[in-house]
Amino acid sequence: MSYELAYSTFGEEEKQAMHAVIESDMFSMGKNVKEFEQQFASFFGKKYAVMVNSGSSANLIAVAALFHRAENALKAGDEVIVPCISWATTFYPLHQYGLKLKFVDIDLKTLNYDVDELKKAISPNTKMIVTVSVLGNPCHFDEINALCEQNKIILFDDNCESMGAKYNGKYTGTSGLVNTFSTFFSHHISTMEGGLVVTDDYEIYCLAKSLRNHGWTRDQDEGSPIYEKKDDDFFEAYRFILPGYNVRPGELQGALGLTQIKKLPRLIDQRRKNAAYFVDKFKDDKRFIIQHEVGESSWFSFTMIVSKETEITRNQVFSALDKHEIKYRIITGGNFLEHDVIKYINHEVTKSDNASYAHNNGFFVGNAPIDLTESIDLLCEALHAI
Repeated sequence: MSYELAYSTFGEEEKQAMHAVIESDMFSMGKNVKEFEQQFASFFGKKYAVMVNSGSSANLIAVAALFHRAENALKAGDEVIVPCISWATTFYPLHQYGLKLKFVDIDLKTLNYDVDELKKAISPNTKMIVTVSVLGNPCHFDEINALCEQNKIILFDDNCESMGAKYNGKYTGTSGLVNTFSTFFSHHISTMEGGLVVTDDYEIYCLAKSLRNHGWTRDQDEGSPIYEKKDDDFFEAYRFILPGYNVRPGELQGALGLTQIKKLPRLIDQRRKNAAYFVDKFKDDKRFIIQHEVGESSWFSFTMIVSKETEITRNQVFSALDKHEIKYRIITGGNFLEHDVIKYINHEVTKSDNASYAHNNGFFVGNAPIDLTESIDLLCEALHAI
């Protein structure tokens, strides 16, 4: 047997949903996308959701929306605090809109912000904090929310890896002024490719809808606060008001989302059962640091960092995993500061020791909403043999 990084969650329901779209011969963004947006927002207890073609695009238009607000808009040169470990497209839109990124180190056990370092990083120039609950594990949102409120800082919650996680009973991806999700193949629900911006702010909702759709007025509600409608309907049909993008999803993605969102509680439950088995197997193995759960993780994957206290190396671990056909990869995107692209980014670093250690000594193996008992047993066999 082999142990893969990800497994499909599609069944007969998804095939039927896609077949219905094919039979309708209507593939561009329409009723399925709109209904999925409504159901997604409702599931997470938010007012509005805007679907786009990826979680990366969700981050892009969410950042853009913050630049186009009528009041308290971000501007180029503003300082935004980010964690050292995340996927690249957490950072790219911030850079592309001219923000200055301040990188803060992570806690080696949770892989999220070291909250003490985060507190020290806040300056009078800080306009926004980006939270990333790494691989399903919630950040300490009580402390971070308090910091934002005390300092009048925007909270942007990039929740692309952590759908279904909870902190103090509240879903991650719901605490920010703007929140983003991903529905990529390997994520908690899948629409093949897809993402969402979620907010309670009506202006941001209207901005995000326009920005995903060429900066068009089309799809704006009556009374939208982001433009004033004129009398010429011919002109209004093709009126551009924002420097937008085309990051629309299609009806296939919307139909899949409608099917998958119904499954989410069950999918998360199985991931958590797998995690309980994994933790039981490795909690006493001093050779590895495994991710310490904060709140209720949705367990995207299982991270392992070779401990400083052991004599084994990560390369030895990789050889053992290869021998047993166990797939593995870097933790999220690793420490972003160690990638070549950082030379293009306007940034400063407060501290990155833990992120560097995780980058150079860590990895993750897959989790999925199927019973992985045998796969985790295989992992134990491979690692105990070193």
